[in-house]
Parts: sequence; C-alpha cells; structure tokens
Amino acid sequence: MTRSLTPRRSLTWLTILGILLLPAAIGGILVAALQNPTERLDSMTAAIVNLDEPVEIDGQVTPLGRQLASGLVEGSDDLDSNLTWVISNEEDAADGLADGTYQAVITIPEDFSAAATSAGQTISDGGGSAEQATIRVTTPDDGLVADDLITSQIANVAASSMGTMLSEATTDNILVGFTTIGDQIGEAADGADQLATGARDAATGAAAIPDGATQLASGASQLGSGATTLASGLDTLTTKTREAAAGASTIGQGLTAGAQQLQAQASGAALVAEGSSQLAAGLQQLAAGCTASGGSAEFCAQLAGAAAGATETDKGVQQLAALPGTIAPQMSQAGAGASQLASGLTQLANEGLVQSATGARTLATGADQLSTGATDLATGATELTTGLDSLATGTGDLAGGLRTASDSLPSFSDAESTSLASVIADPVAAEGAGDTIFGPTAIPLLTAVVLWFGALASFLVLRPHTARALTSRRSSAGLALRAFTPAAAIGAGQGVLVSLIVQIVAGYDAATWWAFAGMAVLTGIAFAAVNQALVAVFGGVGRWVAALVGVLAIATGIVSTVPEWLAAIGDALPTASAFSGLISANGAAAAALVVWGVLALVATTLAVALRRTTSVKAALATV
Repeated sequence: MTRSLTPRRSLTWLTILGILLLPAAIGGILVAALQNPTERLDSMTAAIVNLDEPVEIDGQVTPLGRQLASGLVEGSDDLDSNLTWVISNEEDAADGLADGTYQAVITIPEDFSAAATSAGQTISDGGGSAEQATIRVTTPDDGLVADDLITSQIANVAASSMGTMLSEATTDNILVGFTTIGDQIGEAADGADQLATGARDAATGAAAIPDGATQLASGASQLGSGATTLASGLDTLTTKTREAAAGASTIGQGLTAGAQQLQAQASGAALVAEGSSQLAAGLQQLAAGCTASGGSAEFCAQLAGAAAGATETDKGVQQLAALPGTIAPQMSQAGAGASQLASGLTQLANEGLVQSATGARTLATGADQLSTGATDLATGATELTTGLDSLATGTGDLAGGLRTASDSLPSFSDAESTSLASVIADPVAAEGAGDTIFGPTAIPLLTAVVLWFGALASFLVLRPHTARALTSRRSSAGLALRAFTPAAAIGAGQGVLVSLIVQIVAGYDAATWWAFAGMAVLTGIAFAAVNQALVAVFGGVGRWVAALVGVLAIATGIVSTVPEWLAAIGDALPTASAFSGLISANGAAAAALVVWGVLALVATTLAVALRRTTSVKAALATV
C-alpha cells in the first residue's frame, strides 16, 4: 500500500520503517559499543616487560618491579574488569605490538626498584639524592582512539598505588621515628634531671671543701714547723748519740782491759787464798794443841779466838780469790757489749738519726707545699662550687627544654602511624567520580544526537510541505501541519524505540525510564519540526545546516574543554535542550523543546505562505 504525498516522489511503508528504525539502530550500536567500556577491558591484551633489578634494603630483597607487575595483573578491587595481561619480554612485546596481538606494552625499567626506594634511603642515610621511578607505556600507531587513554589510566593508577604504598611506608617510618626521638629526648631529659641533681649535690659537697682545705693548710703549716723542730732535735740527738757511742767505746775498752788485768791477778789471788787457808788451818791446829802444850788458858783462848777469826777471814779471802775468775769474764763480756753499744750508737747516729732528720726536713718541705696546695684547693673549691651551681642550673634548664621538646614531638602507636601515613600519602580522595571513559551523560547525548539525525533522515525522503501549496485551498498552517504529522509520528516512534534500546543496555528503574522515554518522544517530535523548518526555509542547504547541528551537538557534549564561543553556539541549539531533558527530565527542558517545535512550525508556515505567492509571468508560464 502506498500513499502519494508528492507528485514526484512516493513514500512506501518500507521507507517509513527504515527511517523509524535508523535512530534506534544507530543508538543501539553506539550505546552498546560505548556504554561502560571498563566492564569489557578483558577484551584488550597488554604485555608487561619487567626489566627491574631488585634492590636489597636492610638485608631484605625488595622486587618492586615484580610487585607492580603483579598489581597490574591482579587489578583493582574497585573494578569489575581488568585488561588481559601477558608477562613478556622486549622482543615478543615489540612483535605483538606490531601485529596487533597487544594493544599496549608496559615496560618497567631496570632501575625501577632503586629509584622507587631512593627517597626512603635518602631519609634513612641522611643524605644523597632521590629519584622518581617511571614506567613506560607504549601503544601502536594504529591503535583505537580510547585505547591509549585506557592503558595509560590503568598504568597511572598502578604507579600511583605503588607510590602511595611507598609513601605510606616512608611516612610510617618517619612517624615511628618521631615517637622514638621523643622517647630518647625524654630519656635525655631524665638524664639531665639526674645530672642537675648530682651537680647540686656536688656543689653542696664542694662548698664544704674550702673550710676543710683551710684547716688542712693550717695543719700542714704546723706539721712543717714541727717537722723542722724535729729535724733540729734529731741533729742534736745525732751529736749526743755519737758522743755516747764514743763513751761506750771507752767504757768497753776499759772493761776489756780491766778484765784482762783482773784475769792476770787471778793466780795471785789463788795463792793468797791458799796461804789464807793454810794460816787458818795452822791456827786451828795451834789452838787445838795449846792447852796440851801447856799454854795458859788466856793465851789458849786468845789463840782459839785468833784461829776462829782466821777461819772467817779465810772464807772471805776464798771468796775474794774467786772474784777475779768470775768477774773477769763478765767484765770482758761487758766490754764487748759496750763496744757493740758504741757501734750501734754510731750506726744509729749515722744512719737512723741522720736519715730521720733528712726525712723530717723533707716532711717540713712537703708540709709547706701541702699547706700552699690546700690553700689553692680552698680557692679552687670555692670556684668549683660556683661552677657546679651554674652546671646544676644549666642542666636543670636543659632538662626542662628537653622535656618540652619531648612533649612537643608527636607520639604515635603502630596503628596510629599506619593510619596517619595512609592519609598523608593520599590526603585527598574524590568520591562520586566515574571510573569509565564516558560518564553518565553519554546515553542522553547519544540519544539526542541519533534522534536529531533520525529527524534529518525523515526529511531526506519527506517534503517539508506539499508541492501543491500554490493551488491548495488549505491554509498555510494546515499545509505545514499536514507535512509535519507523518514526520512527528516517525519522530515519536524513534523516541520510543531508542528508549527501549537504552533500557536494555542501561537498565533504568521504571520511573527514570518513563521520564526518559517521555523526553525522547518529545525530542523526536520537536526535532522533526525543526528539521522540517530548516528544509522548508533553506531547502537543500537546510539539510547541510542540520548535519552541522548534529556535529556541534556531539562536539560540545563530549568534553567541557571546547572553546567558549563554540559552547555558546551549542547551548543555543535545540539539541542542548533535548540533552538537558534526557539527562534529567525537567519542565524547563520540555518547555524549551515545545517552544522550538512551535517556532519551527511557525517558520514552516511562513515558508509555505511564501511559496503560495507568485508573479503573473510565473503563473502564465504554468498554463
């Protein structure tokens, strides 16, 4: 069944169906291809070339290149998909990049671990230079538009994560170092307190030294005087001892000589004793025979008395006679002892007393020096007391300053250090940012664009008005509406079909989809009116303008970095109102589309009215 709308062109239902399905097909293809590309990252294959040489830190091997490669392969917990990674070498990666096997190659250089740990080592060593670690992303020259962006973004995220991990570790060590330094300063403050206390005690003790030293100086001076007197007395004693030794020597010689003389007289004494004994015996005999011999009694008595006296005398003589023999050895011994005494006294004088006198003089000199030193000690002790007081005050101030420094330094537990290091390493986070190349406005933009080109396609086969406008009895508005009606129906159908395709891909909730579908239908109708007006007013040029409008809608809707003048043009187009309403259905956008539709119908009506006027010459030419 066909319906002739113009005398020169017929419109079949197949054509109408094609126009109706064109935006749906285009929109379905674009949405299916571009919606959430990060969910299909596994369709891309990338190679990892790890050339890194691990480093050794504190005796532990640190292969950061291997860890980075592992992080790339494992991907992020926040993403549902990741690239298909292949651990490769330089030759295979280059070949795969050339033949299309790999869409990207991530190269980790040899010095990656060394550079990545250089900052921590510089801090640990207290010197040196830090170096930034880098990785190289290579993509083929004939790669697709967004492939570079995807692989670079993943590599940057991986490098950033590795950098954050290293920053956390370095910062954690620094924070732990703060705590350790604070503890050590606290210990130093305790030591300074103890030093201050000891210095005060020492100052107290030193304060007592001057009095003791003064007393010591006085005693040493007295000791020197006494030692001098002692030396003088010892000199006198030495002289007297020598004199005593001389006397003892003389006595010894005299005793020895007397013993010798007495020993020489011992024989004479023996003869005297013998004669005394004979005399006593003779007188005893005479006394005994006196009476018998006729002596008188008186004479006999005198004789007996004389005999008794001689006996007693003989006893004394016998004792005296024995004395030389007894006394001579004793005198000889006494003489020898006196000689030994003289020798001992001489030795005492020459050795003991002289040396003692010398020692006493040395003692006097030392005592004088001790007195001088004790006086100096008293002076120095006074200065020491002052210095110790200053030391105690200074160390007390030092202890206070160290305590203040210890209290001022932050102190963190292991858990606090880890948490704070994590925040310092990554202080700012963005919430709500999309993880896909095309944001949530991609579908509204694509919908608006395909509906626009769908309306443009409608007026590639439909006329904006009937060719019989000049001879028709209908009003210009009626003619415009009559041409608009099938295009509006097609636009509404396109809106419904595109909304269904979008729902299959995006999965909106019911309320959101109904609002989206309503705006899509309104957009399709409004776009049909605008495209009708463009063709009615400008003819073939209008279709060219419509194509430019579609291009501008794409150009100004993808990114916000377009020039301001171009963005201003885009905002003035009907596609901007449709874009806004499809993002979030709102009255302002709907009203704007209605206004665009009404104004477009007015413009079409004016164009039809202009087509209904002609000159006499033109009218006669048609007869």
